[in-house]
This record gives sequence, structure tokens and C-alpha cells, in this order.
Amino acid sequence: MEIEGIAGILERHWGYSGFLPLQREAIAAALGRRDSLVVLPTGGGKSLCFQAPAVRLPGTAIVVSPLISLMKDQVDALVDRGVAAGCLHSGQTTEERDATVERLLAGAMDLVYVSPERLMTDGFLGFARRLTVSFVAVDEAHCVSMWGHDFRPEYRRLGRLKQAFPGVAIHAYTATATETVRTDIIAQLRLEDPKLLVGSFDRPNLVFSVERRTDVLRQVRDVLDRHPSESCIVYCIRRADVDDLAERLRKAGYRAAPYHAGLSDELRRSTQEAFAREEVDTIVATVAFGMGIDKSNVRAVIHAAMPKSLEHYQQESGRAGRDGLEAECVLLYGDGDYSVWKYIIEQSTVEEAVRIGRAKLGDMAAYAGGVTCRHRALVGYFGQTLEGESCGACDVCLGDLELMDDALVVSQKILSCVYRLDERFGGDYTAGVLGGSRDKRVLAAGHDRLSTYGLLAAHPKRQIRDWIEQLVAQGCLVKAGEYNVLALTERGWGAMRGEWTPRLLQAAERAAARPRGDSWKGVDRALFDRLRDLRRQIASERGVPAYIVFGDAALRDMARRRPSSVDGFLAVHGVGAAKAEQYGRRMVAAIREESSARGLAMDVDPTVRAAPKPRRRRRKGRATVDLARQLAFGRFDRGASVAAVADALDASRSVAVRYLADYLRERGAVSPEPWADRRTFSRVEEVAARIGIARPEAILRELGDTVDRDALAACIACLENR
Repeated sequence: MEIEGIAGILERHWGYSGFLPLQREAIAAALGRRDSLVVLPTGGGKSLCFQAPAVRLPGTAIVVSPLISLMKDQVDALVDRGVAAGCLHSGQTTEERDATVERLLAGAMDLVYVSPERLMTDGFLGFARRLTVSFVAVDEAHCVSMWGHDFRPEYRRLGRLKQAFPGVAIHAYTATATETVRTDIIAQLRLEDPKLLVGSFDRPNLVFSVERRTDVLRQVRDVLDRHPSESCIVYCIRRADVDDLAERLRKAGYRAAPYHAGLSDELRRSTQEAFAREEVDTIVATVAFGMGIDKSNVRAVIHAAMPKSLEHYQQESGRAGRDGLEAECVLLYGDGDYSVWKYIIEQSTVEEAVRIGRAKLGDMAAYAGGVTCRHRALVGYFGQTLEGESCGACDVCLGDLELMDDALVVSQKILSCVYRLDERFGGDYTAGVLGGSRDKRVLAAGHDRLSTYGLLAAHPKRQIRDWIEQLVAQGCLVKAGEYNVLALTERGWGAMRGEWTPRLLQAAERAAARPRGDSWKGVDRALFDRLRDLRRQIASERGVPAYIVFGDAALRDMARRRPSSVDGFLAVHGVGAAKAEQYGRRMVAAIREESSARGLAMDVDPTVRAAPKPRRRRRKGRATVDLARQLAFGRFDRGASVAAVADALDASRSVAVRYLADYLRERGAVSPEPWADRRTFSRVEEVAARIGIARPEAILRELGDTVDRDALAACIACLENR
């Protein structure tokens, strides 16, 4: 079945005119009835990969989902978009279940959500064989694998799906799966020649930062204060911590509520609904508040303690910014977090599960104590690489970390100690020796007589331990064996010889990275707030979560475009025919009233760029970047080419192109020569006049291979100056 037939469905029900990365391929696999495994990050649109083809294909798609709350949210959102969807779960009344069954038998439902426990009962399988099943979608498929971060034994039974539905394609979807987990999912579900689609694990709209936990209430409040009246989630390990922190936040005047498995079902449900309706701004929760939340406009996720794996962290932090707008993820960690999780992991009676858990916990601890780019570390864990020198969206790359001036000397002391301990001990023991420990084991082994004994005694053991983990994260040391024995690498020997300098953190507390605000460009804040109030009112009238009516991205685009008619309203991001019909008149009326009262221009075309603003001063701590930029500008003053500047600075071509664009803007240039000739400039100017300069990729596609990216960047910078 042709993928092009999906375009009308996307436009009508979702208000989308195109696909996110890998959505087209995933939908094509479903339409072609070929098994697939789709791994897309949270916010990457994986649900659409099975929802859209379910609308297109004849019959009913069965969607396996682990949580009732998640089913309900998904179904509510689909029904609001005009899609025939339903669910079967234990929380329904007999009348609700009977009505759903009746619609299924009548062939009047595109999708039905069920739990794995219900799906694999003989009774339901017998019923399902009476239906025309278009395909089976297994959501949160990492639950199938013991190597996954949320293994559920009941998911293992899904291996019988191929036998239960012969000839029916099975599709698995997850946001977090390493290569090992992906291989296990395929084996457990018995997928046949599946289409494997793995998207980028990077979430560039999220700003990651890590802080040592010192005063958890103050640190959490610092983040919440950056997001007044916005949705935030705070994760804790223990239920008691959840209750305590939620109460302290409430007493401080925050609209916060607790959520954990120790609360009654009714209280958890009412709390989640209050959060969805934006009657509560902040949820303080254990990981029980995980897959059950499908809220797109969470602006901050704070971990008040370290999670037990990077998969958990990726998924939980991924609850932020699902609408694609900027959000921040702050991890607060303390010395006791590792021990707490280690104890919990070791309570398992399955030896393999303990071994896997320990390994994952070690990776998480290395991330928390590391000084490498957070985005790079996360995607690297999932087997991918990050392009470019800087992500521009984490505490490391934004220069928010206080680095040691004498990092090479301290690194050499640590590396030398590992060598003198014959590379036979772990990080804790090594830190003890360096700190001058009088532990019986150290004295009995004679390690108090080593030349490296006590070399770092002026620093607390906790700090030395952190430095060791930072050297591991930078590849100077590796951990080996069951006891994580430290050993030097070739890179470590290079540091010992002084050939390069590792980065180590100062003992002082680190400042949190701040989220960038590019997505607010052109948005009238007062109008956005009014539209948000109207959204909350509409949601209350309809009895659905506020974000199901419209996401924050749609509201910002409304407050940016300020459409004066329902036809213009259809141009807003995420607004399709169904939404325009239901809400268009009320939203447009509010926009017109606010715009008229305050003299705001309406029907604004956001693709037309405003005159460039003076560049902001760069952040403190970016002296190296500033120097490189100045050197580049000096060479461009002499007419040097992009390639020559990149070579002189030992930088990538993309960095040199960015410096060229900055140079032309700051010089106020209106001609791109010698970096682009007049004929090229005229052609770019002609296309830009039709489609705007805010879409360089579209200009490049229209011009084909006749204009390269270097010349295009120069031309656009000059057009901005005009």
C-alpha cells in the first residue's frame, strides 16, 4: 500500500504535513505488513508509526500497552483527533467493556489497546480471532527483554503472538534499547526478517546538567523557579523521600503533589488527572510515575537522586520537552545513591539479573561523575555518535562546570597510584590509598609505604572517588572483572607522559545549565498565557487533559502567527481539520480580541526573519572559542576561504562556515563575495524571495547541486543584513 496515502490522514487527524525522522519508513513497514522493530526517542513520534497505518488499513490494530493510564491517555487523544479507538482493561465498567466489544465485532474500530496479560488469555485470543486484525503493535517493547530497563515477565508470553495470529505482522516499538536489547526483542517476539529502524537517541531540545546533591529542597526550587506555573516532574528513589519533598514544596507555596505505588489507586489517578489538567504544576514521584504519563509540555525533569541505569534516565528525562520545545533535565546525585541501588539490585534471586543490574549501575555512576558532553555520553551508551564539537545544551559544553587548573598533576597522581597498585584494585580502594587511609587492608598490604600513599590527603575521599570516575569516563582508566578493577589505557599512559590533559571538576558545587529560549522567538507571552487559560477551560469542559486539546508548541505558534480566521488557524503547527473544527472559532476569537486590544499585528508569517539583533556576549569560560572566532575573523578579513580557515584552526568545515556567517553579519556585509559570486547570490536571492530565508534546506533543495552549503550560508547572512 502506497505511503503517499497516509498524507491525507496525517493532515486530517494530526494536522501534520510531513514526517519526523524514520516515521515514513516505520509506517511503510506497517502498510507493507512486514514485521518491524522501531526504536525512536521519547518525543520522536513512535506512536504515530502504528496509529496512522491503523487508520489506513482495513480491520483493527491490536496495541499492547503495559499501563491502564497510558492506554486511557492515548485513546482520549486519538478520539479527540477523530480516530476510532478504544481499550479493554480492568478499570472499565461492564457497560464500557460491552460497548467496546460491540464496536470491535462491528468492525468500527481502528485500534484497540489491551494489556499483555489480557491479550494472552485463551478467552481474549479466541475473541480476537473473530476480528479482522490488521497488525499487532507491541508498545514499550523493551519490557520483553531481561536486558531492558523495565523487564516484565508477562511480556515474555508475547512470543506466542506469531502462533496466535498466523500471517499477521508484529511491530515492536520502544524509546530505549541498546543493541543487546534490540537483539533480544527480535528473538523473544520471534519477528521474521523485521525492518529494523533505530533513530537518533539525541534530544537536542533538552539541556542536561548534573549537580552534587547538597540541599535538595533549595536545588529543586531553583529549577522550579525557572519554570513558574509550568509542568515539572521530580523523581526520587524512595516513597518516604517523595512524601517529604512534596510536602516541603507545598509548604513553600508550590502546587506540588506526590505519586508512588504506596498511595491508593484513587489518589494516584486523581493526582495524575490534576497534573494533566494543569491544576498541579509539579509531580514528585518514584519511577511508578513513568510510562503512565503522556504529557507533551513538561518543561523540566529533576532527578533528586541518581537512577539505577542510563536506560531509566534516558526514558525518565525524556518525559521533558516531548513537544520539541526546550526543556531541562537536572540530575542531583549523592554518595549514598549508588549503595541504595546496589542493595536493591542484589535482592534479586536471579544471578543474571544481579550481574546486569550492577553493570548498568556502574555506567550510570560514571555518567553522574563524568565531565564529558552529556548528550555525547548518552547517545554513546546506545551505540551512536554525536556530530560536532559541542552539543551546546549541557553543563559541560555550556561551560557551567568549574574545572581544575592543575588537573594534569592530580590525574597523574591517580593514574600512578593505579599502576603502583599493580592494576589489581577498584576505585574505592584506590581512593583510600590516595587519601591516606588507615584501613586494615591498606596497612596489611603495605600500601601505606607506596610513594602515592596520601598524595591527595587534602581532599575528601568522595572527591577523589569522583575524579577516578571522571578519568574512567574520559578513557584514561577502564574497569575490568566482577569487582571493577582499575587498569590504565593507552590514553591514560598518554596523560601520564603529559601528552594531553584530562578534565577534572573542582570540588565546588556546580551551576545548573539554563535552557535556551529560541522557541519563544516571535511569541507574545501575554497571548500565550491567555490561550493556555482557554485551553485549560476547554479541557475541563471536555473532561480531558489540557495537552490533549493543544500542546505548548501549538499554543506558542498561535501566539506567534496570531491567525485572524479559522483558515489561517489551520496553518498552526499541530492543528488539523478535526482540531480546527472543534476549537478553531474559540481560539481565533481570543486571539483577535487580545490582538485588537493591544495593537498586535495578525496573520504573521514566522518564516520571514526580523532584522538580526546584536550578538550577546559569550558565556564566561569560553575563551578558547572566542579566540578561535577572532582568528577566523582575521583570516576572513584577508579573504581566506572556508577550507583554509578550517585547516588553520584545526576545526571542522561546519564550524568554519558558522564563523563565516557570524563574520558577515557582524561586518554588516551585503555582498557575499569572494565566498559566493554574484550569479549565485542572485539565484539564492530569487528563491529566498519566494520561500523566505528561514528555510535554508528548502533553498538548497530547490537550487540542487549548483550551490554548496558554504556559499548558501554566506548569501543568507548578507540577505539578513539587507
